[in-house]
Amino acid sequence: MYASLNRNLFLVKEHVGLFKAANNYDIYDPETNEMILCCREERLGILTKLFRFTDYKTMTPFDIEIRTPDGQPVVHVRRGFAFMLSKIDVVDGQTDQRIGGFKQKFMSVGGAFQVLDAHDQPVCHLKGKWTGMEFRFLKGEHELAKVTKKWMGIGKELFTSADNYILEISPNVPYDSQIRQLILAAVMCIDMVLKE
Repeated sequence: MYASLNRNLFLVKEHVGLFKAANNYDIYDPETNEMILCCREERLGILTKLFRFTDYKTMTPFDIEIRTPDGQPVVHVRRGFAFMLSKIDVVDGQTDQRIGGFKQKFMSVGGAFQVLDAHDQPVCHLKGKWTGMEFRFLKGEHELAKVTKKWMGIGKELFTSADNYILEISPNVPYDSQIRQLILAAVMCIDMVLKE
């Protein structure tokens, strides 16, 4: 597994930009402020870029690569065009094998996904609050992780679409589990599918 995922607290910072088509993020250790991962959306077609500036932004495809600062791929998050509900694939960065994905739930207040393994069997589900400030990964009644939006100040909140999140993974989730990759990938989906 990846050493950068062997921690329980992550700060996900979206790059600030007034007119940006691509979504890019940096992931930090909030205790040391050290960048541990970077997320880049580098493969955008011309049509996708154009649609990103319209009301159809949440329907556009994406392919985000999460990698270490020295360039080693950790995970890819991919989706094609989405007309009603999103179905997203998560691919291991080293093996290029699908390790799971997400299936958006219909008519959920606050937003929700089923987190699926490589065989499309449910691993847990992601459930958001109607305020849009907190999301929880639940397996039955057990919380595997939680994502909280971090307030960045009125200037950034009003004039940009950049969001920052704190991801806290339960110590009960083993460090060598692919669930950690799926949870990290889901944070990108929270922002791009549910919050944009």
